[in-house]
Amino acid sequence: MSRKTHRGTASLGALLACATAFGGALASPAAASPTAPPPVSDFKGVNWADPRDNYADDAVVPSGLSTSDSYATTYAKSRAIIGGFSKLGANTVRLPVNPTSVNGPFWKSYRGAIDAATAKGFKVILGYWEADNAKDGKIDNQASWDQMWARITSAYARNSKVYFEPMNEPFGYTAQEWTDIAAKWVTTHRNVPRDRMLIGGYKYSEDVKPVCADPRLKGTRIALHNYGFWHTDWTSVDQWKADFKERIGDCASRTILDEFGASMTTGLDYNGPVNGSNEVAYIQAATDTIRELGLGSVYWPGLRNGDTYSLTTLQGTGTNLSLTVNNQSGLDRLHHAWKH
Repeated sequence: MSRKTHRGTASLGALLACATAFGGALASPAAASPTAPPPVSDFKGVNWADPRDNYADDAVVPSGLSTSDSYATTYAKSRAIIGGFSKLGANTVRLPVNPTSVNGPFWKSYRGAIDAATAKGFKVILGYWEADNAKDGKIDNQASWDQMWARITSAYARNSKVYFEPMNEPFGYTAQEWTDIAAKWVTTHRNVPRDRMLIGGYKYSEDVKPVCADPRLKGTRIALHNYGFWHTDWTSVDQWKADFKERIGDCASRTILDEFGASMTTGLDYNGPVNGSNEVAYIQAATDTIRELGLGSVYWPGLRNGDTYSLTTLQGTGTNLSLTVNNQSGLDRLHHAWKH
């Protein structure tokens, strides 16, 4: 069973605006950033996910949005949801993309979500997910993946708030194969500043050290994932802290933990004593480590309909949307990580 399938079980609970067929990936250099790139510790975020866990062979659609919505409606819905994330104290949102979303008709309206977030001052991480009928940890189709990234970067290379994650959890590759693919992607998209590239760690983005050590990827940021259900028998905060630090090595200054999460709808008290709870120990260790090492962090998920890990529940209809917090102690731990 794949790691993602496991999480789904636990959860039960593109650029038509691009003028050329080649997408303009190498069209023109990005405008110089007026300020120094933010440290990873400034990434305080949440994932906004499709109810299907972002694995889809059709368009991936974050909870609350619809492929039938116009750009204006998508923008209005997204403005409300991003406003809800802002009230949590977040300043970053991670959104899924796939070739069907970007290369097909949904892209015209989906851009409203990205634009609404950046207009709110949010940093936006766009990450590629493979299809649900693949799940082999490899790029599904090289040509459509290339077209997707050409279109995305053509649209957003000049927007300093947008960050690009070539692939979510590339577990189908050896460390050498993955760093070769990532290095080629970095070279292809040289119009994007390296500090706005987020390269997933080895396997399930679970080990950043091979990516961090590759000189071809110097200057990029690195994505780390870690979940409590990977070691359900661990109930020691210190054991979990040691695990996080082993995965990071000496690469903390480049690392964004852009997936970590635990049950938020089951009444657990993440502020209280561990009392033998794997999830409480894990969340306390994760948030302590983020704070101590100055990591970036993007909780999984801030919003995903039907996911017991979801920090919030979506309320309202149409564009009149709001979020309610599912577990205040979980949010308290995020604020601890974010030094709020």
